[in-house]
Amino acid sequence: MSVNAPQKEIDLKSFQAHEGDTGSATYQVALLTLRILHLTDHLNAHKKDFSSRRGLLKLVAQRRKLLDYIKGKNEESYVKLIGDLGLRR
Repeated sequence: MSVNAPQKEIDLKSFQAHEGDTGSATYQVALLTLRILHLTDHLNAHKKDFSSRRGLLKLVAQRRKLLDYIKGKNEESYVKLIGDLGLRR
């Protein structure tokens, strides 16, 4: 997946807990957000691509579950994460 558009600049390294971290919940939410933005742009161009739409809905649900997990663990980090990613509360 290649994300090169300037409006989608999310620095994934800032969401890592340590060097090489790819499993923390905050990193996964940031990565899912990038994938969701990419699929949203794709679906704006290809409105009848229903299989991609289904994949997008699955990604949104997965991100929601991870955000609920983070909110249950530490609400301060949840608020910071949605602020950094530009997601609404």
